[in-house]
Formats: sequence, C-alpha cells, structure tokens
Amino acid sequence: MQTRTYSTKAGEVVLRTMREGDIDALIALNKVCFPSMAEQNVVWNRGQLTNHLRVFPQGQLVIELEGRVVGAAASLIVHMGIDPYRQHTYSGITDGGFFHNHDPQGDTLYGADVYVHPDLRGKGVGRVLYDARRELCQSLNLRRILAGGRMHGYHEVSQEMTPEEYVASVEEGKRRDLVLSFQLREGFVVRGILKNYIRDPLSHNSATLIEWQNPEFKPSEDGDVRKVRVACVQYQVRRVNSFEDFADQTEYFVETAADYRADFVVFPELFSVQLLSQESLKKLPSLEGIRRLTELEEPFFELMTRMARDYGVHIVAGTHPIARDGVIYNVSPLFFPNGNHVVQPKLHITPSERKYWGITGGNELPVIQTPKAKVGILICYDSEFPEAARHLADQGAEIIFVPYCTDTREGHLRVRYCCQARAIENQVYVAAAGVIGNLPSVAAMDIHYGRAAVYTPSDFEFARDGVQAQADSNVEMLLVTDLDINDLYRSRTSGSVTPRLDRRRDLFEFRSKVKSPELSPEESAPIDPHSEDDD
Repeated sequence: MQTRTYSTKAGEVVLRTMREGDIDALIALNKVCFPSMAEQNVVWNRGQLTNHLRVFPQGQLVIELEGRVVGAAASLIVHMGIDPYRQHTYSGITDGGFFHNHDPQGDTLYGADVYVHPDLRGKGVGRVLYDARRELCQSLNLRRILAGGRMHGYHEVSQEMTPEEYVASVEEGKRRDLVLSFQLREGFVVRGILKNYIRDPLSHNSATLIEWQNPEFKPSEDGDVRKVRVACVQYQVRRVNSFEDFADQTEYFVETAADYRADFVVFPELFSVQLLSQESLKKLPSLEGIRRLTELEEPFFELMTRMARDYGVHIVAGTHPIARDGVIYNVSPLFFPNGNHVVQPKLHITPSERKYWGITGGNELPVIQTPKAKVGILICYDSEFPEAARHLADQGAEIIFVPYCTDTREGHLRVRYCCQARAIENQVYVAAAGVIGNLPSVAAMDIHYGRAAVYTPSDFEFARDGVQAQADSNVEMLLVTDLDINDLYRSRTSGSVTPRLDRRRDLFEFRSKVKSPELSPEESAPIDPHSEDDD
C-alpha cells in the first residue's frame, strides 16, 4: 500500500503499512488502548508483530499523526470452509497471535485487531483503518472480512442481560457500545456470539462475530488452483573422466525434467563428489579430496545457473562443498530461471562429515519465495531435527526439499521416516532425493542407498499412505509428481486433525535464533553460511 494522507478531526494523519521500526511503538500503544487486556497479558509482543510482517506485510497497517504512531490494524487471511460463522477462539484463528496459519489462498480477511489511541477516539482515525481494510479485502478479491468484536460495555449490565440480549439492544439503537456501535455504522453485521473467545473482562471473555461482505467479490473460474510439479533425481554416481562428463549426466536429467514441464528439479546431497572419480583426483585422502572439490565451486555454479536459465526451471542443486575463510561448508544452492541463486548451508553435521571432511555447520535457514510456492531446504541430517522443519513451516514454507546421501538402508530409513514426520506435524510437502551407486575410488563415498520420494500430510486430501510418489530403491530414475498447494491450506484449517492450530503454546515455547529472511527471485543472493543473528 502506498502512503496516503487523510484529513480527520484529529488533523492530517498518514496511513501506511507497518515497518519493523514500528514494533516498540505498537506494543506501547496496544497496552495504552487495552489496559484491562494488558493485565491479562493478551496484548501484542515483539515476536508476534515480527511474524505478522513476515507472513502478511500488506495486512499490517498503521496511522501516524505528526510522526507518532496513534493507530493500527492487524489482519491475516484464513479459509473459513463451509461454515464461516462457526465457533472459534482468538488464539485458534490467529495461531496464538502469531499468524502462522495465514492462508494466502483463503477466502476471508480476518481482523485480528484495530486500535486507536484513547485521546483520538471518535475523531475519524478508526474509520481510516476500516476503509483501508475494506480496500485491501477488495484488492485481494476476498469474499468477506470477519472479526471477533469486543462488547466494550457488557460488563456494566452482565448481571441482568445475556450477551445476545446486550448485542440486540445495541443493534436496535437502545444502547450504545463504544466498539460495536462503531462497527455497525461501518457496515458490519453481527453473525453470532463467540463464547470464550479471548480473556477480556469487559466482554466477559465473549465476542461478537461480525462480518462485512465484499460486494465486488468474483469467484475464480479456475478455483485459484495452485499446482507445483516436482522432479526428484535419483542420481547414480559413477566414474567420470572430466567435468564435461559430469555436466552431461546432470544436464540429461534437467532437460528431461523440463520436457515433463517440472517447476523444480531436485538433485541429491553430495552428488558432485562424483567429480573426485576423475583420474587426476581419485584416491585422494578424504580431507584433501573435499578441499579440491571446493575449488570446483565456480564451474559447478556456472553449470547450474546456465541450465536453470536455459530450461526455465528451478534447480535444487543437491549439495556442493564450499570454502569460506578456510572453513568448509556443505551447501545446497537453489538456482532460479532468472540467473539468481540462494545458498542454503547444512546446519547439522554428522560425525563422519566432521571426521573425514572437516565440514562445519551453517547458521542460515530462510524461506525462499518462488513464483510457484514458498520453499525451504533441509539437507539430509537436518531433516532429523524437528525444530528445523518447524522453523521453516512457521515462516510460511509450503514445500521442504531434502537432498540426502546415505550409505546404508538404515541411514536412508532415518531420513525417510523423519521426512514423513516433518510433513505430518507441519502440514507441508517434503520432497527428498537420494544418491545411489558406488564410487570405490573416492574416499568416504564408496557405497550408497537411496529412494527418492515426496511425502504429504496424512489426511483425506492426500495419498492414502502419506506418500505422494516414491521411486524404486537404488534404481537411477526421475520421479515426477504434482503437488496441490491448496490442499495444504484446506487440511490446515479443516482437516481431520489440525496440528498447526492445536499446538500448546502455553506449554511449549519454540524460539529460533537462525537468520531467516524471506527471499524472492528478485532478492536472491548468496547467503553467508556462518553469519550470526544480531539479536
């Protein structure tokens, strides 16, 4: 939204979207506006407001008066299903106030909060925020705005009236309520009473379910279908005589995936170690071999950049070791068709990687915005740590790619079972590609066991056993499958179980220290694998 100026009884105010620098002011303003709720500790905190900016920046609005933040509105998009007026709680519909359940494919703009400094109420500031929210709803072609409204004056008559009777008296003009009367003037309609909606002494924990229907809503002819085609390469390493041999084998799979109109091609972890089978490099000690492989970073990246551009696909280029300031990292680059790329370092390093190759873990874990989906990358061992996938899911990832390299069936099964668990508990797709074949002449890379697969949540929208597609074990092949992103959001809001919504934040706190900027194709740039979070 562009910055706009409005004339109000309070003077000229500026409407704009929220910025990170507003967070402290918004926390203070929230406490001033809702002192009774501040006592219940249900006002915004830094973590929540930071996440609002990450998942839905255009839905977070602020009002400035003479350079001071005096009002704000927070919103997210949800899918209300066949019963949009169903009972729900504030914590449930906003995922504990963090908006992790924001659904870009939803049909409803949900008003999580509107607040104006008490000194400026009744002077038109709130109306500016409500107008802006309606405009946002229409610009996104959403069906409606829903919100749980405070019954500001109900506590005064709670001994003699039910919430329903109180609301009816306000609707009939017999009684005035500071909040509800304003909302009715703004064109909202009361659809019901939400019981135990939020801890609010003034409303006795109940709320009005209010709705504004978008008169310009137009149902999409194609139902806003979001399909992503993923091709996982079950790559067989074999001896090569030159970098050109390696490039030919790799390009064959990229070209084939492009022929099948794949959006993403996923190669396995450390498949480029095949380059150490060249006559001039074979039989090197493992540490020397991995250092020599880091010297091939430039031609490897140039090859992947060219193929992504030539074939118009996104390439998750397995992993390749890189050296920075004398430190070796195992990184997975994602190459975009426009020539940009992002580098995801492996975070968790196995004992054998440390022992034989001296590899160090990185500290970056971004969600990457692509035209087709928000994606993240976990490299092999990373998938066995639930908090890494949880972090990506909380930042909005829809697909997690897992390039892996395991030598035995037991190792493969560790990755396989953990990938499926990550898909179920986070309600995301997980696409894994493993290396197969033997390299007897390369130290620490002699045998391999792999079986590429794409895992889904386990519910009616998906494959019966939670496996969308699976390759045959240890057979070189290309696994191609389509993923319906909308199915993810339907399962998150109305599935048989809703693990993303049902988390017990009152019992378990999750805190991430990794740097995780959301990157788009235009913003993509190499990530520093060892940078530290400033916080």
